[in-house]
Amino acid sequence: MKVLIVGAGHAGGSAAALLRASAFEGEIVLVGDEPAPPYQRPPLSKAWLKGEADLDFLLLRPETYYAEQNITLRTGVRASSISPEARTVTFSDGTAETYDVLVLATGSTGRRLPIPGADRPDLIELRTIADAERLKARLGPGRRLVIVGGGYVGLEAAASARALGAEVVLLERLDRVLKRVTSEPLSAFFTERHRREGVDIRTGVDVSAFEDGGVRLSDGERVEADVVLVGVGALANDELARTAGLDCDPAGSGGIVVDETARTSDPAIYAIGDVTLRPIPAHGVTMRLESVPNALEQARQAAHAIVGRPQVAPEVPWFWSDQYDVKLQIAGLPAEADRTLVRGDPASGRFAVFHLNGDRIVCVEAVSAPPEFMAGKQLIQRRTPVDVDKLADPAVSMKAVALEPAA
Repeated sequence: MKVLIVGAGHAGGSAAALLRASAFEGEIVLVGDEPAPPYQRPPLSKAWLKGEADLDFLLLRPETYYAEQNITLRTGVRASSISPEARTVTFSDGTAETYDVLVLATGSTGRRLPIPGADRPDLIELRTIADAERLKARLGPGRRLVIVGGGYVGLEAAASARALGAEVVLLERLDRVLKRVTSEPLSAFFTERHRREGVDIRTGVDVSAFEDGGVRLSDGERVEADVVLVGVGALANDELARTAGLDCDPAGSGGIVVDETARTSDPAIYAIGDVTLRPIPAHGVTMRLESVPNALEQARQAAHAIVGRPQVAPEVPWFWSDQYDVKLQIAGLPAEADRTLVRGDPASGRFAVFHLNGDRIVCVEAVSAPPEFMAGKQLIQRRTPVDVDKLADPAVSMKAVALEPAA
């Protein structure tokens, strides 16, 4: 059997390794459009940007790993079309690869604002090593970075840029940073922390145009910049799948529809990582997730399905972000919550926001609070009711909360 993996990011690279770890003895071909072997992307906005990491640090596995494991790695080439009937993928260099099983790990692309100048070549997205290198080369004392978008990548890049001595202005269209992904207490905490570090955060502002040496706001103000970083969300790279007739999300940010084994509407094709619209059994919803844990979980699902191994229990979605000396860890999804509870004092720099449905935790956002994160994740997984009064009292250990749920 030959498995062809299109996309050599975290998901695709992990799928190849997990197939070999699962005793798969067939042919594996892993193809990516970047020149580098599979590497980690989260450090791009942190350690790599600050010059604290090299390529060896980023790589998922040493370059020699793929030859040692008899995995054919092709880099710097992009898939252009799929023929499900012939089970063939054609690439941008004119070559083609056949497959018995195809795994699509094509990731996502940064969303582009529909405004003048959005296609300027001097704008930077932080999605690849090349992007991070371009940004790093233009930061330092006396430089001004303007960030459009107050999501995780924007805030992490702001923290790194300040560490490098650059001036930072962050522009967010909504009334608070991280509004799409976190609670109000977390938005307030990170806004205050970044402002304390010298970041000029402006919320409720619209960028109307990207210009030479800056951006124009909808009220006419021009914000000068030596470099502009844009991070306003991402769209699934599902064009290959759509053209091949696979079921995809018809609206929103796209995504290839998969089941709990990462299989698409074509039994011979799997899809994993950022590109998928997947079921989340812990919450009874279907959605796209953009995270390393999601990539790893789906890579494992696909590998187990391909070799016929039993599936492991579905994970609770979880995420993390590092900014300055703060570690944010999130488990679960807050959509079904009917109330929130803050455990600890945000002013101390260590606290957690619990989202509850009745007496059951559905999401925890932990700021430099590993016990709250770990225990909260377990309680979400087990759907265990809790004693809310004990949960609210930081003097009561999370171990005690977890071991003594409400009757």
